Amino acid sequence: MNSLGATYLGDNRCRFLVWAPKREKVEVHVLAPHEQTVALQPKRRGYFEGVMENVSPGSTYVYRLDGDVERPDPASKLQPEGVHGPSAVVDPAAFEWTDRGWTGVRQDDIVIYELHVGTFSPEGTFDAVIPHIDGLRDLGITTLELLPVAQFPGERNWGYDGAYLYGVQHSYGGPEGLRRLVDACHVRGMAVILDVVHNHLGPEGNYLGEYGHYFTNHYRTPWGDAINMDGPHSDEVKRFFIENAIYWVREYHLDGFRLDATDRIIDESATHFLKALSTAVHELSGQLGRRVWTIAESDANDATWILPTSLGGYGLDAQWGDDFHHALHVLVTSESSGYYRDFGTIWHLAKSFSQNFYYDGVYSHNRQRTHGNSPRAAHARQFVVASQNHDQVGNRAVGERLSHLVSFESAKLAAAAYLLSPYLPLIFMGEEYAETAPFQYFTSHTDPDLAAAVSKGRTEEFKAFAWDGEVPDPQDEATFQRSKLNRELRHEGQHRTMYAWYRELLHCRRELPALAELNKDAMEVTVLDSQLLFVRRWSDSDSVEVAMAFNFSDADAAAQRLIPPGMWRKILASSDDQWGGPGNSIPDMLADGQMNVTLPPCSMLLLERS
Repeated sequence: MNSLGATYLGDNRCRFLVWAPKREKVEVHVLAPHEQTVALQPKRRGYFEGVMENVSPGSTYVYRLDGDVERPDPASKLQPEGVHGPSAVVDPAAFEWTDRGWTGVRQDDIVIYELHVGTFSPEGTFDAVIPHIDGLRDLGITTLELLPVAQFPGERNWGYDGAYLYGVQHSYGGPEGLRRLVDACHVRGMAVILDVVHNHLGPEGNYLGEYGHYFTNHYRTPWGDAINMDGPHSDEVKRFFIENAIYWVREYHLDGFRLDATDRIIDESATHFLKALSTAVHELSGQLGRRVWTIAESDANDATWILPTSLGGYGLDAQWGDDFHHALHVLVTSESSGYYRDFGTIWHLAKSFSQNFYYDGVYSHNRQRTHGNSPRAAHARQFVVASQNHDQVGNRAVGERLSHLVSFESAKLAAAAYLLSPYLPLIFMGEEYAETAPFQYFTSHTDPDLAAAVSKGRTEEFKAFAWDGEVPDPQDEATFQRSKLNRELRHEGQHRTMYAWYRELLHCRRELPALAELNKDAMEVTVLDSQLLFVRRWSDSDSVEVAMAFNFSDADAAAQRLIPPGMWRKILASSDDQWGGPGNSIPDMLADGQMNVTLPPCSMLLLERS
């Protein structure tokens, strides 16, 4: 079957295909540059299709439903006048790609940099990201992750209110801007994955329900009725979302996806949507000869997401590891409200470091039930970990970053803990130099009632957390402006030191074989005292091993009891003067009988033995 939406065929001809089983008649009303109306032909299963003449790239159009109401295309590639305006025809062949030969990034080499296009630069566009690619690559980043770019209402949004999943946000630079960014990244050896939202659509500009049976009240989600993934007509709904993923890979050369809140995609059919999606994406990956990754965001702690389909899993490549973040966050901040009440000891981090899930079938006091299953059958490369991300920062009352909450030494300690783990690390934009701007929740809804409801709901959301500060109004443009990065900070004082610290951590992760091989089975994690974590990692292909000690206490900690015999070389110590630390007495070389190692408060040590 042909692709959904408007497909430009060349020679001023365009094919239109739309699923509208709720309608008896569908017409295409081309508004500009040459107004005309043509009826589409009804096809099987509620589709309407037709080819029109005198339609060129940039032509704007709407669908006229049953001769009455006019609506944008559900599979619109571009909404130049916003979510309520007409759709526009886009010609993907007009862009000249220069990334020939690009095959993608190895999964073990993935280092993610999570980026919101609108706040990353003063301009807030795709093109404004391009000048910074070389710097990110030099830092050690291999993969950009863009927060959702599907067309949302207004000019400002996190992206999770997208109403047109095929459309590229016009205020970011539209389709051409996104293609230029992806092409520039590939030329420099960097992959680009896109955060896509297949669990709900935004409340404003969402007209899907007027076309077909996209939603069901059989299940409820935090956003209302669930996407219809297993009821009557769900085959066509699944097709809409799976084709959306294929579209991003084919037309924008994207290298994969962060799949938002996959535990909110409810499908009780024999073939779960996630399994169908991962199968389709991996088949396309094989056809194109390049790696395309599917990464699930989920707090379900369910290894089924990432187990091979041959073992009954969904076959996704990786998933979020929230337990690691929560365990680490509570150790350095001592916060204990909301879901953080499930964490708070060094044992939580030790188990998360060992296998990623802490809750693997044990009781959760926050949920008041047993949570999760065992991740032991999954590889380390199948989990993404972070000390910060857009959710954990932006979903605080006033959007504080970790550097706002803890000392400089604790921030360095937290960075080392996850960047030197055997899992895939994610750096939230600005974290690498201790950005001072918050990341707050912002919207620009044009519906006054919706805008008021969002502002009120935001305040209600944080009652489970004992956070100080007045919740900023998401609709106020100042909330958006406050969230923009000041990237020049990375050249100043402690910000420069933090940037160098991140760069060195990523260098060690990449160059030391014991850290570069992502293998949680080639690792030993030990707890010493109540706040000291000791980790050994080794390589199956190299005789060199590393030892890491992490002191989360506010007092000195003795680590020598855990260091095995041999000749050890100090690689990194966060307390060294070089990294802005208070200094220490740890020698550069440690030999048998010279193991008197004391870690200063809130510090870490990395040693190598050959």
